[in-house]
Amino acid sequence: MDKNSSKTIVRIVVAFFIFIFLIIGFNSCTERIDAGYEGILVKLYGSDKGVQDINLVTGRVWYNPLTESVYEFPTYVQTIDYAAFTVNAKDGSVFSVDPTLSFKVKDGNSPIIFKKYRKDIREITETTLYNYIKDAFRIEFNKYSTDSIISNREKFENAIQINMGTLLNKEGFQLEQMTSGIQYPETITQAINAKNAAVQEALRVENELKIAQAQAKKLIIQAEAESKANELRKQSLNPLLIQQMFIEKWDGKTAIYGNSPGFFKQVQ
Repeated sequence: MDKNSSKTIVRIVVAFFIFIFLIIGFNSCTERIDAGYEGILVKLYGSDKGVQDINLVTGRVWYNPLTESVYEFPTYVQTIDYAAFTVNAKDGSVFSVDPTLSFKVKDGNSPIIFKKYRKDIREITETTLYNYIKDAFRIEFNKYSTDSIISNREKFENAIQINMGTLLNKEGFQLEQMTSGIQYPETITQAINAKNAAVQEALRVENELKIAQAQAKKLIIQAEAESKANELRKQSLNPLLIQQMFIEKWDGKTAIYGNSPGFFKQVQ
């Protein structure tokens, strides 16, 4: 093989590797942002380092992988079930909170959120938002005593929901729903159960008393009615009526009273 042929082969090999490198580079310089996401372009080096003042919408995004990165932020509603934690009421009682949060990134706010936290949405959700929830509950619990929380449960949870919604809105998020999953201290739970049991027992006794009173009243009414009926019957049994009844029942034989026969015995 002459020298020219060797050079030609080398050029072909080099060109092949350059081609492969270009294909790999071409594929690594593009990112597809699917529907339901916002893409943000981040400058890693140079004077333009930071988040660009644009939102990369759905579609294919071109970028330089050596100096830029693309992050995807979901804009659909996400629901996160956080780990339970404890908080103290104003009087020191310990409550357990097991929150669930449904939220979304407000449209167009992905660059603002990333610029502030320098984290992706997963890390922001698991750390930053979780700390916000803890703080919101701690602040509100410190305003209420145990009795107030129990008697104003709805007002208490509404206040937390409003405060959390306001905070998230300032940070570029939109609160959809939040449940607290509050569990009372064991001593409070036992006291509530005992109170409920006492109320149920009182209602049972009251119902039984009402039934007994109704039955007694019924018996009294029946006795009064029977007494009146007997009195009427007694008043109606006069001598003439008795004789008439005797005649109606007479079998045709003469009744004998004492030594001499008599048709009727004198009725006193």
